[in-house]
Amino acid sequence: MLEAKQVLTLSAETANALVTAALARAQQDGLNVCVAVVDHAGHLLAFLRSAQAPLHSTDIAIDKAYTAVSFSRATHLWEPRLAEAGQMLKMGLANRPRFVGFGGGYPIMISGMAVGGIGVSGGTETQDMVCATFALDLVSAGGKVTR
Repeated sequence: MLEAKQVLTLSAETANALVTAALARAQQDGLNVCVAVVDHAGHLLAFLRSAQAPLHSTDIAIDKAYTAVSFSRATHLWEPRLAEAGQMLKMGLANRPRFVGFGGGYPIMISGMAVGGIGVSGGTETQDMVCATFALDLVSAGGKVTR
């Protein structure tokens, strides 16, 4: 017997609001970054970049968002987790395509479910995290998402 279930995912409108807010914060701070938002399955929904953002930051921002939604876990939380992990887990995750284990990626949560992810790249790890959380806080103030 075939069954189906409904899945919550992020809307394009919310994704666009998030990348716009994160980029605005970066510009306010004088940063050149890339910002990506993916849906519940890791597919790119929205992307913006500063004209002078580093070229590698494009893929890193997308991969931060992908990693965050795929594990329902902020990317900066991997460093302490991997520090206590065995060698197999460290090597296994570090060698996975699209896995990012440093800050700047957050899952986007609605009703306790990961419905997307946001990733920022181009500043320092802390700067990327500030831009991403600024966007999440700004959009969640409108009642749409939480982190």
